[in-house]
Amino acid sequence: MTIDLQLYNTADRKVSVFKPLTPGKVGIYLCGATVQAPPHIGHIRSGVNFDILRRWLSASGYDVTFIRNVTDIDDKILHKAVHEEIPWWAVAMKYERAFSDAYAALNVLPPTYEPRATGHISQMIELMQLLIERGHAYAPGNGDVYLDVRSLKSYLTLSNQKLDDLQPAEDADLTHKRDPRDFALWKAAKPGDPSWPTPWGPGRPGWHLECSAMAHAYLGEAFDIHGGGLDLIFPHHENEIAQSESAGWGFANIWMHNAWVTTSGEKMSKSLGNSLQVHEILKKVRGIELRWYLGSAHYRSMLEFSFEALEEASVNFRRIEAFLKRAAGLIGGEVGIEIAPEFANAMNDDLAVPQGLAFISEAMKLGNNAITANDKNEIAKPAAYIRGALSILGCDPFDAAYSGGSTTDKDVLDGLVELAIEQRNAARARKDFAASDLIRDSLTKIGITIEDTPNGTRWNI
Repeated sequence: MTIDLQLYNTADRKVSVFKPLTPGKVGIYLCGATVQAPPHIGHIRSGVNFDILRRWLSASGYDVTFIRNVTDIDDKILHKAVHEEIPWWAVAMKYERAFSDAYAALNVLPPTYEPRATGHISQMIELMQLLIERGHAYAPGNGDVYLDVRSLKSYLTLSNQKLDDLQPAEDADLTHKRDPRDFALWKAAKPGDPSWPTPWGPGRPGWHLECSAMAHAYLGEAFDIHGGGLDLIFPHHENEIAQSESAGWGFANIWMHNAWVTTSGEKMSKSLGNSLQVHEILKKVRGIELRWYLGSAHYRSMLEFSFEALEEASVNFRRIEAFLKRAAGLIGGEVGIEIAPEFANAMNDDLAVPQGLAFISEAMKLGNNAITANDKNEIAKPAAYIRGALSILGCDPFDAAYSGGSTTDKDVLDGLVELAIEQRNAARARKDFAASDLIRDSLTKIGITIEDTPNGTRWNI
């Protein structure tokens, strides 16, 4: 018997049964990329975590509308444009494509809609007008527009901070603010910067305004789930709530936040100089292996990155992959896809992926025992359960998403080694130990070690 889906809500710090606002349908808004640099694995972990959520909701029978925005105008983008000596829009498009490539390499499903900030200026202007009319925003006359945080009945409820404890940013312009803690909805144009006309003067949007406007445009005044990284709780998500609730909208029913990828205990970021770009890591492992690694921890747990841990995860995944391919050969057809009750319960428990992986491990033992006993009837069930779990985790090795790309040197190496191991196993099965030893020794000479375990043969470089 499976349990009902339960999710952790950052807003109330509780795990509760998920009840969509509209039966059978789910609206999700995920804060996407600020496209000012190539993506590192910290960025892509968010994409993977919420892709797992989306896949599980769809598998559970929900019609999911998934919105992931692109911030294509920002101080960092303008700074990068100066540094790279190209137009700001060229910077945004260059790195938006880099993010799209990374998502595709890790089989992150495309969003239902992927709105860009610069494509929704009119909705932002309408929202600012509404906020001014309702007495929650003001235009001091210099082209800026600010939200008056003191006008709100509640503010900072997501992060549980006190307004009077907040300090204004070191670079904040306090000249035109009523309160140092008021934040910019709209920034007046500076010489040489891109700008759009508004009733209050030319300028460009503040970071927070775009998400309130776009979430409303695509999901309405209230929707089910708003997602993002822990670092977005304050100020970004707090300010989204302030804007949207000041407009009279219900906004997000549940707030979900994924934890960081850390290196040496610190959040991965450009400022720390320890960013690991996805396209560089994909030179070492396949996209399916990187996804397996990034999705293996619970989404609310920090993931401490190391290449040793990545390689270990890759080896473990290759073991599962080899089992499924061997099972397919023994069955004489395609392995089915079935969601086991044990895996469903793990996913319904706030996406408890680690427990789901434990189930996959147990199913592997049953499957390998069936292979050892040459019991083809008993192989199909655990194989289908494993493939069903992998389909939710986005790591199904039979998924066309992983077979449509170009072949890499690593793909060739993996294929040749697996072929050699299959030949060795076949030699051992017919008791041709001389041939078996020759294959093992030949692999050793080129730097590949193999190990026979109860779960099958594993190899490493």
